[in-house]
Amino acid sequence: MTQHIGIVACSAEGAALCYRTICGEAAAVLGPHRHPEVSMHTHSLHRYVECLDAGDLDGVAGLMLASADKLARCGADFLVCPDNTIHQAFARVAPRSPRPWLHIAEVVAREAAARGLRRIGILGTHWLVASEVYPEQFAARGLAWQRPSEEERAEVGRLIMDELVYGIVRPQQLGYLQAVIARMQSQGCDAVVLGCTELPLVLDDGNSPLPTLDSTRLLARAAIRRAIAAP
Repeated sequence: MTQHIGIVACSAEGAALCYRTICGEAAAVLGPHRHPEVSMHTHSLHRYVECLDAGDLDGVAGLMLASADKLARCGADFLVCPDNTIHQAFARVAPRSPRPWLHIAEVVAREAAARGLRRIGILGTHWLVASEVYPEQFAARGLAWQRPSEEERAEVGRLIMDELVYGIVRPQQLGYLQAVIARMQSQGCDAVVLGCTELPLVLDDGNSPLPTLDSTRLLARAAIRRAIAAP
């Protein structure tokens, strides 16, 4: 028996990649075509964006908790959210949640420490990069970090919210992201976290100047391990 995974989704592309990873990679452990039970709920993305633009983390938390309640009623045993940005509201969510959660940045930070990394560049939406979601988790493990410049944050955020969340992938995106990562490499970073669940549509270890920490797939793999470890 495995535990039932609940996915609190936000943007479609990232949530879909998380779901596909869980279903696809679990078979390597459980056997052909086998994966844990998975349920997903998402509100319309615009509701999250409106809250984020207004700095309304209570509103973000309310949306996450509404999804959590629905998933708990579906039978989910624990929850994951394949969206880095809305983890800004996690401290408001976890104490009131009907089910326990895996924290995406904690999963990434644990992997970074296990790999012996020391200084990690943070890529993601402008909301995420300005937040303490990753710095708090990295600092707890003695890891340093680097944020992009203000100009880079704005352009990376635009690429994510205007293009990647719609599944639009263009060669120009990769070139720009590679340049941002190369600059962070020159400032001492030894890896970069793909802190937006759409960034793996463009970036991976094969085309990034630095090794990547793919938050989407790392979270999915952590969910598989937890579901399989159930008594």
